Amino acid sequence: MPFAPAPVSLFVPHGAPTFALRPGAAGAALAAMADALPRPRALVVVSAHWDSAQAAVGSADRHATLHDFHGFPRELYALNYPATGCPELAAHIVRTLHDAGLPAALDAGRGLDHGAWVPLRLMHPDADVPVIPLSLQSRQGPRGAWRLGRALAPLTAQGVRVIGSGNMTHNLRDWQIVAQGDGQPPAYVRGFADWMAARLADGDLDALLDYRQRAPDAARAHPTEEHLLPFFVALGAAGDAARAERFHAGIDDYVLAMDAWAFHARQEEKT
Repeated sequence: MPFAPAPVSLFVPHGAPTFALRPGAAGAALAAMADALPRPRALVVVSAHWDSAQAAVGSADRHATLHDFHGFPRELYALNYPATGCPELAAHIVRTLHDAGLPAALDAGRGLDHGAWVPLRLMHPDADVPVIPLSLQSRQGPRGAWRLGRALAPLTAQGVRVIGSGNMTHNLRDWQIVAQGDGQPPAYVRGFADWMAARLADGDLDALLDYRQRAPDAARAHPTEEHLLPFFVALGAAGDAARAERFHAGIDDYVLAMDAWAFHARQEEKT
């Protein structure tokens, strides 16, 4: 019998907040991928900008748009993304995480930070797919993020799409230095992103999870890890032997590698 479409999880860049105003090639790639994929039942979004000691699952009926940044153009603060939530699915996610041995709780007051609504506004501009925000636990590192994704993997077979939102490189101090200097992206930005791509092509999960020790310029690419950890959530959510597809590779704002990845879950024959 023919195969049904396999579930897909995504790692997408959210760039600087001004990505919402100037989406460029990366924004076009996100929109094109969203259009190409089957419409999901709901979106579980893990943003680099929501971090907590244990997993928190947003359970609001409708999410506030959080303008969690300062000093940017006035028109950014006028943007809204009126996404609905799904309290029933949020409760199901909490139970799913508990079943996987991961403590979790509902949070009815959390809105969508810019790491969530900026890419979602590009991918689903009509805000017509329910969104469930889910927090990171950055102190648990890449393996903890990957385990979080693995716990979410059963949801993907139920039509729920897991999206990790961060950046493949993120060093704001270097942004200041380069912006005041020659304006040329440092070599490590593309070098680090391509090292990650090569390990994905090799299927070398151990190296990816140990990137801090093995990747070139890892600590410079990510002085802190929160903007890379959503990548591991998305990777884990696709299950074992997922096919990785890099559908955009670029650099914005000198130091932000805007690589975007789709992780296609292994397809199984229906009998």
